[in-house]
Amino acid sequence: MESGSGREKVDQVSIPPEEPMPRRPRDPGVPQNPVQYFGKELRAYREATGLSRSELAKKIGYTPQWIGQIEAGDGSPSEELAQDCDTFFRTNGSFHRNWEWIQEVSQLDLLPPGFPEYLRLEGDAVSIHKFEAMQVSGLFQTSEYAYAQLIREHSHEKVKELVATRMRRQQLLEGEDAVHVVVVYDEYALRRPVGNAVIMQGQVQHLLDMMSRVNVTLQIVPRSQGAYAGDMGSFTILGLADGSNVAYEEGHVGGQLFRNCGIVRAFGVRFDLIRGVALSADASLRLLNEILESYERAGSDERPVADK
Repeated sequence: MESGSGREKVDQVSIPPEEPMPRRPRDPGVPQNPVQYFGKELRAYREATGLSRSELAKKIGYTPQWIGQIEAGDGSPSEELAQDCDTFFRTNGSFHRNWEWIQEVSQLDLLPPGFPEYLRLEGDAVSIHKFEAMQVSGLFQTSEYAYAQLIREHSHEKVKELVATRMRRQQLLEGEDAVHVVVVYDEYALRRPVGNAVIMQGQVQHLLDMMSRVNVTLQIVPRSQGAYAGDMGSFTILGLADGSNVAYEEGHVGGQLFRNCGIVRAFGVRFDLIRGVALSADASLRLLNEILESYERAGSDERPVADK
């Protein structure tokens, strides 16, 4: 080796083994989701103030390792961390708004494929025409009914989030700008027990209460009808503020939105055919009261069955 080279000095000098350097959290690059965006913003604010991760962690009461994970997008921030960041950096709530965004997206991720997009459109709808063949629809479910329905397939924690999402959806039915809903149920959807008789009593009573609202029309296709246009399954037609309509059809593992005018029109024709064999609103009200009485007779400890 030539004299004076850096390598020559290394060969001639004994260097004690170095302690391993702490692993530097990776830079996720362009954020791909709200968690990574939060981390990117945190890193930008920290570097703008000239603080190291250790210094920031000490000032706001967290470990440097946790700050590193958040900046790398490898951990989801807590609400407390978001509030602490807003206070320290004086961001007027931007970190907390980002945290709320993370919560909203995580809730959408729990939903079946196709449904998040439907929910976004449902929030903009001025009218909803819905046919339900198998169960009470989410817009009209009580929290107890929703929990009993979902707990069969999901963990307790996931069910709590899904139920909360359903309850928030029902705000569409409130206020001066409440969406107008026409819902038609197959009678078997209301006779099919979910949970126990107490849950079903509360659910049917809730439907009776909803029928008193001016923006809700509820009709029932009686089981005496036999075969009819609703045999193919449940679906929904949303009337949007811009005058357009979309249809949504549910499946076993997800749903599909239809925007094609011809297809949506076909769903509209089918809905009209279903309403044509449904009981009137007044007759449906009487039948719903009969169904409520059948659950009351069944008692809280027995599974109600359809009247024979």
